[in-house]
Amino acid sequence: MSKPERPRFIPLEYHRPPEYEVRARTRELLQLMRRRRSVRDFSPDPVPTEILTDLICTASQAPSGANRQPWRFVLVTDLTTRRKIREAAEAEEKKSYEERMPEEWLLALEPLGTNWHKEFLDIAPALIVVFRKDWETLADGRKQKGYYVSESAGIACGFLISAIHQAGLVCLTHTPSPMKFLVEILHRPPEEKPFLLIPVGYPAPGARIPDIRRKPLAEILSVV
Repeated sequence: MSKPERPRFIPLEYHRPPEYEVRARTRELLQLMRRRRSVRDFSPDPVPTEILTDLICTASQAPSGANRQPWRFVLVTDLTTRRKIREAAEAEEKKSYEERMPEEWLLALEPLGTNWHKEFLDIAPALIVVFRKDWETLADGRKQKGYYVSESAGIACGFLISAIHQAGLVCLTHTPSPMKFLVEILHRPPEEKPFLLIPVGYPAPGARIPDIRRKPLAEILSVV
């Protein structure tokens, strides 16, 4: 095994803003993200590929364990492929709702009004399928292990969801279980495991969302 290179550092590009500006930015972002909601009623209107790839590029700026960047994003806009994904997802979801999910889980989902029908998967103009990469094959054939793979992929998805909302689009985090069908339909290599399926687009006219609330700050924050 070759000796690792010595760390190389470059200057941080940073200009410290005044506190009033930090407060203003913080409040502005909070108000923006308070309006973010998961959407299941999509318009079929297309989103330019350049916008979608910029969003994915934003997600790729996320930190990752040992900077291995253990993710792969597959952008699906082809209608035939989206329909294949919908059919496969609905088959798994039908089994889950009718056979796999315990009663407690079904009761927890009732306020969201969900079921095994997933029309949004071929109505939304684009699907971003996020895969986690457990290892990577190097040019010399060696396998390079990923570190904190799930955590890193999760952070990248958070970046992506925030970027989608800031761009004026909507999305949904969808996790049909199991998701092996995504590997088969999208012809992914064995080192990639499906992590999250994200329909992206514009909301349909008259789109509706569940009337739910976030927990108050007192329930989620402890200051020590």
